[in-house]
Amino acid sequence: MPFRLQQYVSRFCRDRRGNVAIIFTVAAIPLISAIGCAVDYSQATRMKAKLQTAADAASIAALSQKSPGFIAASTMTGNGSVNAGVTDANNVFDANMTGITGYQLVDRTSVVTKTGIKLAASVTFTADVPVTFLKVIGFQKLTVTGVSSSAATLPPYLDFYLTLDVSGSMGLPSTPEEQKRLGRINPDNWVQYHNSTGISCTLACHFDPKIDLTKSACKDPLVTPPTNPPANPPTSTNTYTQQYHTNNHCMGYIYSRLGQTALNNLINQASTTSVPKQKPGLPVAMLADLNNTVTPGAANSLIKGNSKSRPDSLTAVSSCPTDGTDDCIQLRLDAVGYAVTKLFETANASKKVDDQFRIGLYPFIQKLYAYFPLTKDINGSSTTPGTINYAAANLATLLDTNTSTDLGSGGTHIDTALDSVNKKIGTGSGAVGDGSTPTTPQPYVFLVTDGAQDNQYKDIPTPSVPGGWHDSNRATTIDKQGTLATVPVCETLKGRGVIVSVLYIPYQPVSPVVTTFAGDEDTYANNNIQYIPASLRKCASPGFFYTANTPAEIAASLNAMFNHALQTAHLTN
Repeated sequence: MPFRLQQYVSRFCRDRRGNVAIIFTVAAIPLISAIGCAVDYSQATRMKAKLQTAADAASIAALSQKSPGFIAASTMTGNGSVNAGVTDANNVFDANMTGITGYQLVDRTSVVTKTGIKLAASVTFTADVPVTFLKVIGFQKLTVTGVSSSAATLPPYLDFYLTLDVSGSMGLPSTPEEQKRLGRINPDNWVQYHNSTGISCTLACHFDPKIDLTKSACKDPLVTPPTNPPANPPTSTNTYTQQYHTNNHCMGYIYSRLGQTALNNLINQASTTSVPKQKPGLPVAMLADLNNTVTPGAANSLIKGNSKSRPDSLTAVSSCPTDGTDDCIQLRLDAVGYAVTKLFETANASKKVDDQFRIGLYPFIQKLYAYFPLTKDINGSSTTPGTINYAAANLATLLDTNTSTDLGSGGTHIDTALDSVNKKIGTGSGAVGDGSTPTTPQPYVFLVTDGAQDNQYKDIPTPSVPGGWHDSNRATTIDKQGTLATVPVCETLKGRGVIVSVLYIPYQPVSPVVTTFAGDEDTYANNNIQYIPASLRKCASPGFFYTANTPAEIAASLNAMFNHALQTAHLTN
């Protein structure tokens, strides 16, 4: 028995099979704790992701266009905290976390700040997530934190000073075909310019002194009765310039405003007892009251008091929106004016906040004229008088006819115009706005010109004193045909921080050249063309030089200039 007991004891001591359960029991405690930790940590991670999503949404929403913060920052007159943005960010965060349980929010802080036209937002959070398994080892919660940051660019406030050349050469027809159309029908300076192609004067033919018509560049033939018209072609070039009698009035501008078929029919109509006239020519009844102005849209505009039943009645337009139409002949200023109306459409479509853009029209000849000063109201109709849109569409009405004391007459003074517009920007000296607030707009000068600087000028005639000519009519450029390294007036503008954007509408060679007309003005004008592009490039801010020939190109270039200005304002602020 003792031996058998000893065997049992020995076998029991050697038996290891019970260790598995013991070891498992001992090991289960940390193992279960580890699994519990993973479960609790996973829960905290999921909760942090939800909080981070809410923070991301809040920081982005605080800067979104049309949000309270964005609108408030856009109208601030200085830098600093945007309270409306802070409130909006907090509200968005809270709304995204509504209904979500399993956390205790310790802190949620939103910051929205404006610096110049830069807007920045940040949303930070701290939250406690309760635990279950980690309590075994003494933890009651897990703390999670996060931050979300966003940035945006505010819409810059920009002022556009459209400095528009309305001198004689900008009154050329807008395309070569339009020039041919006017040349074929225009009686002005026909003696000097007429040739086998039938093309007559198209440059400066509109020039018409109102007071003393003996000074006009357009002189009637000596013999005018319908029964005895002047020789055609003329037998002499010493006594008259006109193809037929016009009471010494230049007709180029008037004829560009009239229906071409009706005008041709009238000019080539045969003389009758009731309507005596030359052929070609205008009715005698019309000549007695002829003037160089047309009432827009009025019938019988060339005959005051005419009956609508008269065969010589015509209807005039004040502007010509397209080339090639029978209603009128489009001039360059028509094309520029309607391109400006398209610019207004682009600006209205681009604005992000009210009153973001102001635009003004500043045409010039001898002097700069505040035709339509800076205005935020650019959403009018081109057919409604009193709007800047209408003023732009009717830009051709400002063409130099030696009558405007606002614009002066007789030359093209680009340097004077730029100096004058510089004085209109703020005080004309010192720093300019950076576009960050409505009260500190960034100014842009859009110079639209054919680039020929003509230093001559002509006095506006009065009943007692006929207008006289002064200075030289020999064309040059604003850098004096390349002899100046820079253009001083342009450097002054750019030195103040004003962006100068130039649209060059290439000066078209005068053809035919008449060396005896106006001191051989045609030759000097043609020889000057080669110097123009380089002079305007010197004037323009880097990258802001554009060229356009056709009406479509002019409109496209003005839009490109506007978009370039908007992009540059974003990049430099």
